[in-house]
Amino acid sequence: MPDLSKKLKVCLSESQRAELEAVCRRQSVPVANVRRARVLLMSDSDHSDGRRRDWEIAEVLGVSERQVVRIRQQFARQGEIVLDRKPRPSVPGKLDGKAEATLVTLCCSKAPKGCDHWTLQLLCDELARLQVVDSVCPETVRKSLKKTNLNLGEQSGSVSRKKTAPALSLGWKRSLKFTRSRTTSDTR
Repeated sequence: MPDLSKKLKVCLSESQRAELEAVCRRQSVPVANVRRARVLLMSDSDHSDGRRRDWEIAEVLGVSERQVVRIRQQFARQGEIVLDRKPRPSVPGKLDGKAEATLVTLCCSKAPKGCDHWTLQLLCDELARLQVVDSVCPETVRKSLKKTNLNLGEQSGSVSRKKTAPALSLGWKRSLKFTRSRTTSDTR
């Protein structure tokens, strides 16, 4: 691997060094942030102990040499301390509200001829045939159905949850009395 340490030097100011040392001492900081701070502290060319080589830093901290190079490159290019990773770009879901409503309607309808019930693959194919979406994978359909709490085993066919009545404590007490009387007669 080429040695990029000559091209990209890390020169920390006193305030930056104090900030990184504070991050390393704090208890409530994610481990990845502490690791990045230690890499920058060890690769500082103005450090009193001298700058360590990449392989030494990697060995001490238990990371790869490439990761040390990347952290140093990021600092050298941006000129500021960035301990957090870049956020991942969000990808919008394939099924929006209207598509989910169509999916639930399909689930509550009768299965196509020749099939006993709807399978995830049948639902995917039907959504594509109806041009609700271009294509969708069965896992997306499964997750969408899981969110709705749809239970096809019930007779009602409605998607909304059932309202539950509060539990009766009398029934519980009766079962305890029944259990006690039965065990006492068995032991005698």
